[in-house]
This record gives sequence, C-alpha cells and structure tokens, in this order.
Amino acid sequence: MDIRGRALPAIFACLGVVASACGPGAGTAGPATPSTPGAGAPVAQATPCTTPRKVSLGVSTAPPNVVHTPPYVAKELGIFAKRCIDADIVEFEGGLSATNLAAVAQGRAMASLNEVAIQAGLKGKQIWGMAPRLPHVYMVAESIKTAADLKGKRLSAAGGGVGSFNWRMGREVLKTANLTVADAQFISTGTSARLPGLLAGQIEGVALHPEDVFLAQKEKPGLRILVNLDQLLPLYFFNAYGVAESKIAEDRALYRDVVAALIETNRFIYQNKAKVLPIMAKATQKPDDAVAYAWDFLTKNCVWSVNTGFNRPRTEWSIQSSVDNKDIEPSQRLKYEDVVAESLGNEALALVGGATTINGCKD
Repeated sequence: MDIRGRALPAIFACLGVVASACGPGAGTAGPATPSTPGAGAPVAQATPCTTPRKVSLGVSTAPPNVVHTPPYVAKELGIFAKRCIDADIVEFEGGLSATNLAAVAQGRAMASLNEVAIQAGLKGKQIWGMAPRLPHVYMVAESIKTAADLKGKRLSAAGGGVGSFNWRMGREVLKTANLTVADAQFISTGTSARLPGLLAGQIEGVALHPEDVFLAQKEKPGLRILVNLDQLLPLYFFNAYGVAESKIAEDRALYRDVVAALIETNRFIYQNKAKVLPIMAKATQKPDDAVAYAWDFLTKNCVWSVNTGFNRPRTEWSIQSSVDNKDIEPSQRLKYEDVVAESLGNEALALVGGATTINGCKD
C-alpha cells in the first residue's frame, strides 16, 4: 500500500478499532520525580481513580518487537493505572500500514505517525518519540556481499508493501549502490514473516530488530549483517507516536498523561532489566536470551527515549529525506511545528519531574 497522498483517502476509511476518553482532565495525577537508578518496585497507584480514562495505543508489529514493548510494560506494572488510564493495546501490521494510519486519522488510536502521512493530509501530530534511533540492521543471505549484489534479489516489504518501513529501508540500502527500488523485487508479507522468510530463503534482504538478528545468527550462522541502519541513517526518526489533532483538542489532559506514563515507563525500562524482561518476552513471544540481547542493545545504544524523544534536527532531517526521496513534494515541505506537538510533550515531561539523563541517554 502506497502511503503517499493518492492512497490516503482509502486508508482513512478502513479501520475499526475503538478508543474513547473520559472528560478533560479526569483523574490527572500530580507531578512525579524522575526514576532513580536501581529503583526496583513496580509503580504503585498514586491517587484514587474512580473512572479510568480509556485510550487505544497502537504498536507497529504483530507480535511486537522488543523496542515496541513500553506500552505493555506500562500496563503490566500499573504505570498507566497510576495516572487513571485504561489502555487497550492494538497490534498493527506495520507502523506505516493502512490500518495504523487510519487508526490515527480517525481518532481511534494513538499510534505510529510520520511526516509523509501528515503532509498527505492526515490531521495529526506526533506527541511522543518512543524510539528516536533505528534499532535495526539490514540482514542478507550468505550470497550477498555488497549492496550491489541486491540487484534482482527478493527484499522485504513487510508491514504494508510499497511505502512500508522495510520497503523504505531497502530503498536506502539500494541507494548506496546507485540502485533503485525498480532494481529489486519487494515482497509484501506480515511483520511476523520477516525472520522466517529470511531463514527459509523466501527473501534475501530485510531490516531486522536485534532480537531477530540474535535468532537469525543462531539458527543460520551464514546470514550476514550488510549494514547497521543507524550508521547508514543516523538522523532518521524511527518511531514517534501520534494522535489526531481533534483528539488533542477534545482531551489534551488525557494525552498529556499518557505521554507522561510512557516517559516514566521508558525510564523504568532502562533501570530495571530483570523486572521488564519477563513482560517483554511474553509480549514478543521471543526466547528469553533473545529478549535479553535486545534489551542490552537498545539500552546501550540509547534507542528508547528517556524524555520526550523529540529533537528538532532529527525531525527536520527526516522531513528533508522524505522530500529528497519524493515522498513529499518540495513545494509542500513541512516545518517541525507541522509535525510535532512539542508543547504537549513538554507538559508531560513536567509531570515526571522534567528532563533527565540515564546512562548518557538524553533524548
């Protein structure tokens, strides 16, 4: 599914997930201080909550990858409940897929949102950067030695086909060898088929998360890491959560509190490996050793945010990249403020005691 302007009217009409919010400001929790290293107990309910406010949160793969698990951690440990939030987690087949974008456009869910969809007419804003940095590598079959060898090969377009995240990453890798998407065969599958497809030889190149890299090399040592995508695209903004502008106007306090809970969750994840790994393993349906490997990678490389996750140069680079790739027309180039509701994120940040740094991570 092409996510550019000509496809968005069809995308926006196709979803049926449901979310609702209570009245503005209901059950709002007071300010909290940043988590401290070594804090080990699950977060307790801070104030009585008689009517939890309902919200639907999307995750970008089904089942989720480790990087996508903060909402599961927040729900399991009562971090949402502390702020009087009843979160329903919805799994999508790709953060740039038709159903994910429709969920945001229709006000049905807070989920992954990028600048291309906003430019194409989606009336939404990014309100939290869950994982600013790319956690992936581009992994290829043993026969692939360089990007030039991808010519004519079967590459992943999992999670939405043309325009999907894997398609975009394949495009970037091909560009390093002066190739275009027309020089390869892109195979559209569900997100859960990425690793099995590579192991079975059904695809020969795919962007994989760290836990799947661990499993791929364990299962088939001949598979090769062609490039670390964060090194190839160091300013690419990987995963930002967005919501319809109408929902922000309807209940700004709810979404501020959701973001505050998620900031608190990411900080907890960084500092409490033993407590979060079982939750992540259950959500991802991946072996414990693979999940532990992913946690180590994600925390060492500051993939998860510890504050709002937003960074103007990173967002502006991502906008310019979309212009350069003709996903956005130059005459319709967006500004940072067109994409990010920075003030809402900052209000949430104030609720958790302001900005902090954990192990050198500070986004």
